[in-house]
Amino acid sequence: MAHDFSGVDTWVFDLDNTLYPHHLNLWEQVDARIREFIADFLKLTHDEAFRLQKDYYRRYGTSMRGLMTEHGMNPDDFLAFVHEIDHSPLEPNPALGEALEKLPGRKLILTNGTRAHADAVLQRLEIGRHFEDVFDIVAGELEPKPLPQTYDRFLARHGVEPVRAAMFEDLSRNLEVPHRLGMRTVLVVPEQTREVFREDWELEGRDAAHVDHVTDDLAGFLMRLR
Repeated sequence: MAHDFSGVDTWVFDLDNTLYPHHLNLWEQVDARIREFIADFLKLTHDEAFRLQKDYYRRYGTSMRGLMTEHGMNPDDFLAFVHEIDHSPLEPNPALGEALEKLPGRKLILTNGTRAHADAVLQRLEIGRHFEDVFDIVAGELEPKPLPQTYDRFLARHGVEPVRAAMFEDLSRNLEVPHRLGMRTVLVVPEQTREVFREDWELEGRDAAHVDHVTDDLAGFLMRLR
């Protein structure tokens, strides 16, 4: 496994459900606030908002993109509202911090969330000092992963050579483009997936050709790369 990562000098990480355990369900808070925003914005019932939210998420990559495309929504209001959550379930993760510190090269975050949310997560985990920068949904010009142009913008902004980079994600579909570009890809999964607040379609693809490695222990996986 370590040989497969030889030559990697840039380590790219998704944020939510990748850098912290799935079972904390932090994203469930965001999910609920997205539903609340949609219900208020479009004057829908809770159930109607839920169905539309999941439909847009699947078709557009994020519910926000669907709302912008279909309804001309102002993304600033959406982003401010949905990321106003309680980050207290997150606790410091010294093992992950040690593993990141020992990785050779640069560490970057590529997320469909906001920088403010990423900063809050990194502060609670106490691993922020290990990362050079955060490329968020705003930096991606409000176009989310897995759209190819989002990865292109990320690579260009940070001068990343894909064949010398590795990408860690909790959604298989978000690894298709990185793999095609030449990046090593790692799918981060929970130990008890079915007990976590996830959609069935999100759990597909762990055996896909564009997934080079699968792990349910990110810190342990990174330590073994040494």
